[in-house]
Parts: sequence; structure tokens; C-alpha cells
Amino acid sequence: MHASHARSAISERGRYSSLIGCPVCDALYQMPEDRAGRPTRCRRCGHWLTYGKSTALTWIVSLSVTNVALLVAIVFLPFLELRAGQFDNAVSVIDVVLGFSSGIMVPLALAVLAFILMLPLCRLLLVLYALTPVVLGRQNLPGAERALAWSFLLKPWAMAEIFMLGVAVALVKLADLATISIGAAFWMFVVIVLLNAYQDTLVNRHSLWTALTWQR
Repeated sequence: MHASHARSAISERGRYSSLIGCPVCDALYQMPEDRAGRPTRCRRCGHWLTYGKSTALTWIVSLSVTNVALLVAIVFLPFLELRAGQFDNAVSVIDVVLGFSSGIMVPLALAVLAFILMLPLCRLLLVLYALTPVVLGRQNLPGAERALAWSFLLKPWAMAEIFMLGVAVALVKLADLATISIGAAFWMFVVIVLLNAYQDTLVNRHSLWTALTWQR
């Protein structure tokens, strides 16, 4: 009796683990593993459910490489330049962090550094570690599944877009006090936010896990 219940529970878990939901109309589909690696659309609204193994994974890895390069460049390039009378100062992202690096503001400096640079960078590197061998058709690296799981866990804490929203509010308040010139790092941040938004539309966890499992 107990064995029958155990087999039934395992069967139920296996059945529901292959379910995939449309993010637009909430329709549910049972997605077999051999189908998850091919392009599929929602029958109700036409939204792409999966983009196909090669297409989606190649785009995700390419966008991750681009974002890593942009994040590294942001550290060294000017973010904003302020002019008020004889005062002229160019500010980088690191300058913003160091501006809070004394006294009781140290935790704030560490939080800014973590949420706008370190966590997004770590998340992108984890994605590359997990998925690059799959795109290249090679065997998974050790701990690839764990790396992909951690990249999903870090996603809500990578807050580059929240930082840009705060900068936009600050620019409105500073516009009357100084002449503001926007630097290259600012526009790179904008590009990162847009690329991350596009990358999120390509991410289908069911397809990624299936591709990662096939590549073992």
C-alpha cells in the first residue's frame, strides 16, 4: 500500500514538473522534454513559450557576455559631470560608492556596490558558467545546475534598473542647481537595463533546465 502511494506521488510530481504556463494569458501546457528544445507558441494568444534550444541559449549567452563587458567598463568611465559656476566635477559609479564610505554610511556604500554592480555581475557570470558549454555543445561544467539555480535566486536582488530610477529622480532635483552632463557610463547602464529586459523575455526555465540536463 505504501509503495503504491509512493509510486503515485512520484508520478504526480513528474507530471506537474513538465507543466509550463503562458506568461501572457496564463494557459497551462504539459511540455514533454523532447518538445522543450523546439520553438513553441501558446495556442490561445500566440505568445512564444519556448524559442528553441539553440536560438534562445545563444541569445542568452551573447547578451550575458555583452552585459558583463558593459558592467566592467562602467566602473572606469564617468557617469555624470556637474558644473556649477567655477565648480566642475566628473563622477563615476565608484565615486558614488566612495562618497558613502565613512562613518555610519559604510553599510549604504556596500549595499549600493552590491546591488548595482556585484550581484548583477555575479548573476551574469553564473549564467555564463552554466550555459556556455551547452551552447558550445560540450559537457557541463561541475556544479552547472547549482550555478543556474543561483542565477535565478539572485535575479530579484540585481537592481540596476532601480538605481537608474533613483538617478533619474536625482537629476530632476539637481537640474536647477547645476549644469549636468551625462557620461558614457550612464548610457551603458541604460543599455544594460534594456538588454536585461530583453534577456528576461528569452528565459524559459523549463527549456533551460531541459537543455542543461541533456548536455550532461
